[in-house]
Amino acid sequence: MARPVATLPALRRLAESTAQWRLSPAIPELNVSHTRSVTYKPRPGDGALHGVTLIPGDGIGPLVTDAVEQVMASMHAPVFFEKFEVHGDMKRVPEEVMESIKKNKVCLKGGLRTPVGGGVSSLNMQLRKELDLYASLVNCFNLPGLPTRHEGVNIVVIRENTEGEYSGLEHEVIPGVVQSLKVITKFCSERIAKHAFEYACLNNRKKVTAVHKANIMKLADGLFLESCREVATKYPSIKYNEMIVDNCCMQLVSKPEQFDVMVTPNLYGNLVTNTAAGIAGGTGVMPGGNVGADHAVFEQGASAGNVGNEKILEQKKANPVALLLSSAMMLRHLQLTSFADRLEAAVKRVILEGKVRTKDLGGHSTTQEVVDAVITNLD
Repeated sequence: MARPVATLPALRRLAESTAQWRLSPAIPELNVSHTRSVTYKPRPGDGALHGVTLIPGDGIGPLVTDAVEQVMASMHAPVFFEKFEVHGDMKRVPEEVMESIKKNKVCLKGGLRTPVGGGVSSLNMQLRKELDLYASLVNCFNLPGLPTRHEGVNIVVIRENTEGEYSGLEHEVIPGVVQSLKVITKFCSERIAKHAFEYACLNNRKKVTAVHKANIMKLADGLFLESCREVATKYPSIKYNEMIVDNCCMQLVSKPEQFDVMVTPNLYGNLVTNTAAGIAGGTGVMPGGNVGADHAVFEQGASAGNVGNEKILEQKKANPVALLLSSAMMLRHLQLTSFADRLEAAVKRVILEGKVRTKDLGGHSTTQEVVDAVITNLD
């Protein structure tokens, strides 16, 4: 009969010898000085590739979207881009582009130049309506190292994106008389108010300010205010206040640090967003996105200057920071948090160092020089 193996003593001796081997001075210590101080453990599925529809757009759009592509490739972010040529003077967004966005559910775009006057409708509005991107979200905040007139600015403007003055319902009643309709509905007003309060709860924000002109437009903006008030009662932990839009603009330029989250109808939101962006450092550094229940389109947060001008384009000195930060928002939307953190940290480090900046931030760097600096600073 075979003798039983002394398993336990054998394993103990093996463990002791292994411990001695690990502590042996003959084994050199591993140099980990180059590694990140915080280890991120990805969830199952984080490595799966995510398709993103890419619309370079007009003007500086191709320049800044190329910057994003370079940085994403350097980070080895698990995204791939389906690129389409779309320009603001087209009558409609091509069907294959809409199909790509509906399939991928996420889009990154440069600016689309909307013709002033004439019969060409805005492709931006078409995207928002067809994809029901009901909420525009723009974060206007001070970047460390970038001097501004006001400190402590960290405002999130959440704007209703599908109705209001931008409904596009205009007609000529008689020659010389044009009527433009402002449409406000309870459904859309409640939906955007709920989005603002949910955002405040999930992002540790303390206050939501509803911006309106209900003292003049008593029915339309009155309905918007009524909806905001009803939703506010369901979020007692979030402070709620209201401000007439003209007073709001004055308060923004005099004491912007009083604002936290702002919820607005369509037109007011556009004005407030660009004003807040100018206060916090300029439109070239403010990220933004348009989100709905099923789809999201990320782009430069403030619309002013998002297609640049011919001189900037010729010199290739467009500021890519806004779209890089918008792409970080996109990565968070895709639940790729570690990549978003790395990208944001690299951009902020470049701004803080102050050695590489485009003209709008007081420097003379080209777009490519900013991109190279961001890639160098990737953790």
